[in-house]
Amino acid sequence: MNTLVFAVAGYNLAETGRMIEIAREARKHFEVIFASYGGQFEQLIEEEGFALSRMEPRLTEKELRRLRKVLSGQTLNTLGYLSAKELRTRVPMEIAFFEEMKPAAVLTGWCLSVTISARVAKVPFVNVLHSTSVTEYYEAGLQSWPDRNSFRFVRWLFGNDEEKMNRWVSKMVLKLAAPARPYSKVGAKYGLPKFKNFIELLEGDHTLLADIPEWVGFSEVRPALHYIGPLPARIDKPIPESVASIPRDRPIVYFAMGSSGKPALVSEILQGFRGMPYRVIAPVKSLIEEMSIDVPENVVATGFLPAHLVNPMADISVIHGGQNTVMNACLSGTPIVGIGMHPEQQANLDACVHKGFALRLNKKWTTASDVLAAIDRLLHDEDAKRKVTAFQTQLKEWNGPENAVRFLVEHYA
Repeated sequence: MNTLVFAVAGYNLAETGRMIEIAREARKHFEVIFASYGGQFEQLIEEEGFALSRMEPRLTEKELRRLRKVLSGQTLNTLGYLSAKELRTRVPMEIAFFEEMKPAAVLTGWCLSVTISARVAKVPFVNVLHSTSVTEYYEAGLQSWPDRNSFRFVRWLFGNDEEKMNRWVSKMVLKLAAPARPYSKVGAKYGLPKFKNFIELLEGDHTLLADIPEWVGFSEVRPALHYIGPLPARIDKPIPESVASIPRDRPIVYFAMGSSGKPALVSEILQGFRGMPYRVIAPVKSLIEEMSIDVPENVVATGFLPAHLVNPMADISVIHGGQNTVMNACLSGTPIVGIGMHPEQQANLDACVHKGFALRLNKKWTTASDVLAAIDRLLHDEDAKRKVTAFQTQLKEWNGPENAVRFLVEHYA
């Protein structure tokens, strides 16, 4: 059998989970090898029985903390995952790795050094993204203004015209080469052309879109883009008794901020739930473990939970807008209150807002009371429930892992 390499950001749960979903199905047709530079979710790969190449140099705890800050939108450059120095170290080692493994293709999402090494090694490069992260999204002028830069004087300059602001920022994403500069700089040493923008860097020879056409609603996409359906991480960990036995006497809120939530905001929202007329399931312990928090009686705070099993227990999802949490909420049929930590998560939430079953709050201004008001509004919004149920039905018609592997078999088996 031919070999597939899955290069993952092992510190990112959604990324690791997506790749595991595809790899489970792909192992029927390919030899599967995972590659990662570190992160707490590498153990999930090995628990599934996959071979894992621990790439060098390993990410240090300091580097992992910085990457988590990038993920949560707390850094000035929200795309600053790797420097040119780090790329210069990684790329030649990855090229040697590909020469040894001789893969038919390499799949990644956000192990970004692979965007250079795969091209240099002439290994077919397949990225797994979503409709809110490709050129078509920005050409349509759909990217909303970044929350972190949501200053009143900026809105005044644009006449408070959100569509105008969105078109401007979308145009800038496609115009700016600076975010891709470290990659262009290192790639040039191997004869690669300069990347026009960061999106061009991300898009591979083929790009698999882990959603469906109805989500964003492009009139058409390029032939190199392929809809496969959702890839929510289905990691079968046991559900704690405290969650399984939660009383159903009140509405249930599922409060999940993934691996990129901002701890201070998570803490404020968590404490705001005190005394509210609903119960809360909150897998946020990893985000607040270094904080002294008196968890309200109506909140069950836990570590990692299998979202595909727990999210359906809820009436409302309060999430950060990562692709994994968004698709799990939609597949669970729960309206969404979303607080995007960075522009990509804003975009995922905006797609749900446009479909009529979500409210997106600005992380720069949002308080716990804003979240509580949004929850109350959606709990009483029958139209939002009807619309998310309709979209849930559409999503369930797609088998993301099977569709991804069908594509891989057709092209690389």
